[in-house]
Amino acid sequence: MKKIYLETFGCQMNVLDSELVRGQLEALGYQFTPDLDAAGIVLYNTCSVREHSENKVRSRLGLLKKRKGTEPELVIGVIGCMAERDGVGMLKRLAHVDLLCGPGELDKLPTLLDNVFRTRRQQAALAGNTSRRSATLGAAEEDGLELLDLSRSFSASESRYQAYVRVVRGCNKFCTYCVVPHTRGPEVSRPPESIIEEARRLVAAGALEITLLGQTVNHYHFEHAFASGPGGPMKRRTSFAQLLERLHESVPELARLRFVTSFPADFGDDILQVMAGCNRICKYLHIPAQSGSNRILKMMNRGYSVEEYQGLLERARRIVPGIALAGDMIVGFPTETEEDYQLSAKLVAESRYKNCFIFKYSARPGTLAIRRFPDDVPDEVKRDRNNHLLHIQNAICQELNRELIGQTVPVLCQGPSGWVRATDS
Repeated sequence: MKKIYLETFGCQMNVLDSELVRGQLEALGYQFTPDLDAAGIVLYNTCSVREHSENKVRSRLGLLKKRKGTEPELVIGVIGCMAERDGVGMLKRLAHVDLLCGPGELDKLPTLLDNVFRTRRQQAALAGNTSRRSATLGAAEEDGLELLDLSRSFSASESRYQAYVRVVRGCNKFCTYCVVPHTRGPEVSRPPESIIEEARRLVAAGALEITLLGQTVNHYHFEHAFASGPGGPMKRRTSFAQLLERLHESVPELARLRFVTSFPADFGDDILQVMAGCNRICKYLHIPAQSGSNRILKMMNRGYSVEEYQGLLERARRIVPGIALAGDMIVGFPTETEEDYQLSAKLVAESRYKNCFIFKYSARPGTLAIRRFPDDVPDEVKRDRNNHLLHIQNAICQELNRELIGQTVPVLCQGPSGWVRATDS
């Protein structure tokens, strides 16, 4: 059987998807190799959030075209968000690509590969505009992707001390700059029982830290089947705060529990209270602001104001003493003025994030922003604002790190870092 080379681009959700894909294919007898030249199947798990990531994939595909000319049996597949966003048009433009598989169809990947081998024709499994994935929360129990999550391999020999567990798939927010709702579909929350069982098995395999994943993880809410009550049938719902507390109490062997990424709108104090009361939940909150300008936030369709965001940070620090906060910021969004940017710089300075991920705006096909707003901020201005914001954040990081001098804190060690100490020579 051909060996597979799998390369992953993008976020933690893609890292988890690649892990699940690998486990699924290994169970069918496929072997994986880190050597691209030794592989008979090449899969790229792609990200569409920024153009830079897509350009990397296009470059890789361009290099493989020549190899495909001399090795016609080589199978090339593009999976993940770029496959979903580009659609079958990619197969028309790139005849050497054999298969496409969107993130909502990864359970179909073995069938796609089998069809490529049998027919030598291009194959695709894409959700498109009429996704087969239901937006109803109860649908996760019968969903093929849920079976993919549940079928992941658990091996103590792999010594993975950190692990990801998906709790929510998709996104309903439709921020004007973001492709995720279009590529990953509507929000679907997984059954809490499945999440807890997956966590138990990961801990039994050696995991010390689990990170719960969702594009908007705090929007998790699972609606259970109707239960009998005094007044007749009653609906029971598990919120994210309830899931956190239940997971913390149900898996006491788990040393550390954390979650990403949270959405500022509708982030309830109940989550903060659970974090404060459960000592094995990491006191860390990644809560992207994206801009310090109310005008820009409205254009982004973020659903909150700067003042509301600052109120959330204040409550987080009050309810969870010592909490470390992280954020995201976009510079150069269409029509962003110098005044808008200075408001973002002010918000970063006042928020005092432990870390902040700062990006230049990248116009993405299929989003509302690219259709509605001209990408009118020059690249050099975006670059200068990006560098300036990084300078502000780096100074804050140094100050916060210096405050740790003299303290003793627990750390999670996975092994040698690979760093080499510089010498005089």
